[in-house]
Amino acid sequence: MDNMLNLLDEIIKKIEGKKIEQVDIETEEFRISVKQYIGPKEVVSSSPTVEVKEVIKTGEKPEVETKEEQKYHVIKSPLVGTFYRAPSPGAPPFVEEGDIVSKGQVLCIIEALKVMNEIESDINGKVVKILVENGQPVDYGQELFYIEPM
Repeated sequence: MDNMLNLLDEIIKKIEGKKIEQVDIETEEFRISVKQYIGPKEVVSSSPTVEVKEVIKTGEKPEVETKEEQKYHVIKSPLVGTFYRAPSPGAPPFVEEGDIVSKGQVLCIIEALKVMNEIESDINGKVVKILVENGQPVDYGQELFYIEPM
């Protein structure tokens, strides 16, 4: 029981001062679920004409986007976490390159602090490029998808 209280104490310290949307607590061997409020369900995205990519933390030089890439709408990660293309292991991906998507359609999931956050398209269009591999960690603002507006 002391271990559980220590764990609960650690969780409270980590979420203190943050906006929390939901807290679920179960007993019988315990289960705690905390969902951080990240604002209205919005996808962080840039304007359709992105000229230069950010310098990647690995020290790579920034690349200038081609004219082809500039015409695409970019969907970026609204949080830090782990990128998943499907709702569960073994399930088909939410979208594939070449798929037509509608505004509000789920494109992927980003797991952060054991919370699964659905990332939705904010435009109607065609998925041209998926820039992240399944299970890969992503940073806030990292480009995830190129979508050709329709």
